[in-house]
Amino acid sequence: MYGGRCGPGFAWAFGARPENFGFDAGSFWAGRGKSRGGPFSGGRMFDQGHLKFVILRLLDEKPRHGYEIIKEIEDRFGGMYSPSPGTVYPTLTMLEDLGYARARPEEDGKKIYEITDEGRKYLAENQPLIDDIFSRIAEFAANIFGEPMMEVHRGFKNVGRAVYASKSSRTPEQIKKIKEILERAATEIEAV
Repeated sequence: MYGGRCGPGFAWAFGARPENFGFDAGSFWAGRGKSRGGPFSGGRMFDQGHLKFVILRLLDEKPRHGYEIIKEIEDRFGGMYSPSPGTVYPTLTMLEDLGYARARPEEDGKKIYEITDEGRKYLAENQPLIDDIFSRIAEFAANIFGEPMMEVHRGFKNVGRAVYASKSSRTPEQIKKIKEILERAATEIEAV
């Protein structure tokens, strides 16, 4: 049991309520199950239209692939929220259509997105709102774990990726070794 409707996403038990950080609580908690929303089950994290500002700011930092944008947003939320490709890629297309971003095809067929001069102008025109959005993101992530625990959470994610990266090609001996490593790590952590 995880405390009622919170499910396995334990952050809400620590008082990290979305409405306390300027996010739309209705988009977090609307409905039930997978459509409930929030950072744990795929609902809308940002107010209508705010994701485009987040993506543009990230593109202003450096050109990125779509999956890099998803990963960067996830990292900034301390791993507690990851936008779906079904929201990021249509937003990138919209930004291209508006002339705020452009996609460059690479040799491997992937696209790398970069901000345009028009996109930079649009960012400058909306700077106070964008600063507010990024401030709320940072406050949200810091309130969930505090900075030291965010690093621990990132460590958990890295372990998970390493364990499951090539799970189908692991031998029974390799799986046994992974289990032993994880059990040793758990014992060492408990001793801290």
